[in-house]
Amino acid sequence: MQRLDELAGLVDSLSTAPPMEEMPRRTLADKGIAGPTAAHCIEEVHVPFNLAYMTFTTGSTAFQNIVGVTNAEIPDRVKAAHAAFKQAGVPTGTKALITYAPLVNVFPAQALHEYGMEWRFLRRSSRDAAILSLCRDKPGLVVGESSFLRASLADATSLGVADLLPRDILAFCTGTPLDLEFLLVAEKYGWRVHDLYGCQEFGWLALDGIPLRPDISLAPSPCGAGWREMVVGGLPLADSFPVGTSGHVCNPEGKIITYRRERTAPEYEVHIAATVLSNPSSVERAARTILRIKGRVVKVRPDIICNAPATALELVPGVVPAGTVPKTALRLESAEKTLLFDLLLQAQCDFQATGKTDPAWIKRR
Repeated sequence: MQRLDELAGLVDSLSTAPPMEEMPRRTLADKGIAGPTAAHCIEEVHVPFNLAYMTFTTGSTAFQNIVGVTNAEIPDRVKAAHAAFKQAGVPTGTKALITYAPLVNVFPAQALHEYGMEWRFLRRSSRDAAILSLCRDKPGLVVGESSFLRASLADATSLGVADLLPRDILAFCTGTPLDLEFLLVAEKYGWRVHDLYGCQEFGWLALDGIPLRPDISLAPSPCGAGWREMVVGGLPLADSFPVGTSGHVCNPEGKIITYRRERTAPEYEVHIAATVLSNPSSVERAARTILRIKGRVVKVRPDIICNAPATALELVPGVVPAGTVPKTALRLESAEKTLLFDLLLQAQCDFQATGKTDPAWIKRR
């Protein structure tokens, strides 16, 4: 019994592994998304330190899938968010209303903090709550789905409180393709509407048809002539858009018509043709990681070139007729255009170089 008491003392005084009450906690408030939604419940999970946070796809056409965001991605997500704010003329320190709390994960919260932004959410995820917040809080920026905002403004008229709605505010419409009817409704109140395109997997990518990141590329699309699929850092989005000279409805300088989005079919796979690493094993692990946390199919070519001066990625159709060889639709091999892939590869290498700190769970060969 004395020996067990001595062991218990060692466990409490010398062990570096934390007990449950000392484990770090990342709450919804820490992530900046402590707002209600009707599509979620709140569940505590163990999140590994190699992820900055986890989130979910919106689930508009399928089940909501888990998305992992690595620490290496955060700086470029912040830059893209700030680029959107500056392009739209959002003053620093703006008070914002975000109608769907998980949208903060796309910014992410760090971007809002660094911009000096104060943001709040709806009391309940309903149009009535949106009207109440708009009238009482008078935000300078509202972020939400355009059809929801259009219906909310229409309800305000029916409820007789339209005269209490704020005028001359900015609206970032996102989550679904821009509802063009909302532009007419918003104009009555002097709202300035912007079409913000992005996703939980990769952050914000375009505002009013203008790319927000330097690693955006456009690949040929099977959707037809004049259509292109957006690619970020070498990873295709499976979203295609018309690209032309007519200009975006919110900004004639924008050439990517993001409100006319179509799903790309067949989707592209990413084939890694060259890597700066000396051994392809880390590249193979990164490819599996990208599939798991970003939902993108990435494969290592059997003839991959190692110790290359830069990463080389090839986009090929994932489905081809039997008996044919898939043709490369786009090859990317500049550090600028493969930036996101390289960051995810570096995150994989950093993880491998970090000692696993949980002695109760060490996998051995």
